[in-house]
Amino acid sequence: MSERVMARPSRARGRAQREDGRPAAVPRGRRAGRRLPRWQLLLRYLLLLAVLALTVGPFLWQLSTSLKGPGEDIYRYPPSLVPHPATLANYGGVARIIPVWDFALNSLKVAAANVVTNCAGAALAGYALARMRFRGRRAALVVFVMAMLVPVESIMIAQFVTMRELQLNNTLLGVVLPGCIGAMNVLLMRNAFAGLPYEVEEAAFVDGANAWQRFVRIALPSVKGTLAVVAIFAFMGAWDDFLWPLIVLSDQSKFTLTIGLNFLHGTFADNQRLVAAGTVIAVLPLIVLFACLQRYFFRGVGEGAVKG
Repeated sequence: MSERVMARPSRARGRAQREDGRPAAVPRGRRAGRRLPRWQLLLRYLLLLAVLALTVGPFLWQLSTSLKGPGEDIYRYPPSLVPHPATLANYGGVARIIPVWDFALNSLKVAAANVVTNCAGAALAGYALARMRFRGRRAALVVFVMAMLVPVESIMIAQFVTMRELQLNNTLLGVVLPGCIGAMNVLLMRNAFAGLPYEVEEAAFVDGANAWQRFVRIALPSVKGTLAVVAIFAFMGAWDDFLWPLIVLSDQSKFTLTIGLNFLHGTFADNQRLVAAGTVIAVLPLIVLFACLQRYFFRGVGEGAVKG
């Protein structure tokens, strides 16, 4: 009897081997690493290349156009992505036509303020909705969800009237204030805090930590990935916004970069090389921000799934 019991583990370990020592044949449906047919693999790579061309292709075209000199035809067929020769004169031309660096500084102020207010406000609101028990919590959650369903264009006139009554029109503060806390960012932070295990906070509560200490020392460091997502979304939304700054601002010295680049289009003619150079200047900060926060950004996708 004991010999039979002792023999079971060895049979389980050698189940996939035959008596001669060679591995036994595994059924086709059970193969974990089964190779795909060549036509399916080729189709997947073709789809990936098509998506890559649609997403990265326009930016590469703009970058190539911004580096081409005046003697090179940008509308030639077949098109060429490699400039002959490459030049940076178009970037200097943008700076000569418009004060691009002043406009970029204004956009940076608006975007930085938007990132700070969204990260702080969304984190506080999300923690309150996820962890605290108070009357009207579900109603507040419904309000945030409904706020995402309202088109921005439908409330833009009301926002402008509010800014004018507050005497904040034609100011950068008037540009920042309507978007200082986004409803989607609050819901993102709420879901991230709701996915954290309760046992850690309960232990801190037993040790005497109050709500603020639990938020700052325990909950907030655990959702760095979602904070990075909120920061990137807030920065992109403020940096790329065109309609709201165009409505609020009237003084050229306070224009953001998206409005200032519109002056590169002339009434009767425009230089597409300068427009492309201005586009690259506008996109470059977004690339730098994503490169700095990409590690936390991809971590935020799975954040909240940790179980205690």
